[in-house]
Amino acid sequence: MTGGSRMSPPVKTILKLVLPLCLLVFVLANRATHSDWHAANRASAGIAPDPQTTREAVLQVYGASAWSWRGWFAIHTWIAAKPSNADHYRVYEVIGWRLKPAGSVVRIAADLPDRFWYGERPRLLNEHRGKGVDELIARVDAAARSYPWAKEYGLFPGPNSNTFTAWVGLKVPELHLDLPFSAIGSGYAERGL
Repeated sequence: MTGGSRMSPPVKTILKLVLPLCLLVFVLANRATHSDWHAANRASAGIAPDPQTTREAVLQVYGASAWSWRGWFAIHTWIAAKPSNADHYRVYEVIGWRLKPAGSVVRIAADLPDRFWYGERPRLLNEHRGKGVDELIARVDAAARSYPWAKEYGLFPGPNSNTFTAWVGLKVPELHLDLPFSAIGSGYAERGL
């Protein structure tokens, strides 16, 4: 052999397939990230019961495609709770960009339960209503406030928004929460047990 190493035919074939695919992903991702997330739809999707007319307790888990190119394969999840006779929902979620300004990625606030996730329509993943749900809500609240990675965030393998939702589901097994495969980072929650 003279003049350095040569690539084997299988390596050449892989490079011929992978490099154009990487370039395509880069171009599409770059195009998608130029959307203005400030102007993206954040309105209610009209899925959750109106708290002004619904007296029973409601506990829901939502998921929506993640922002930008991440939405091609991953979702963002959150939990919404309305105790009996309450006139609003409280939303429990993890948002990575909150870490620096707020000192924690955990967000617990009165909010629209079924808000579009920056232009992406949410879907209802789990729901509990009526008798016994107030107790579940109290346990969800306690689990959310004991989340062990409140000062950390990582897209993959986690901890992230899906880690948070899965953590709550592990702490409150009566939720019977079964997150979809696209809830990337949900498996990370088991590390905190």
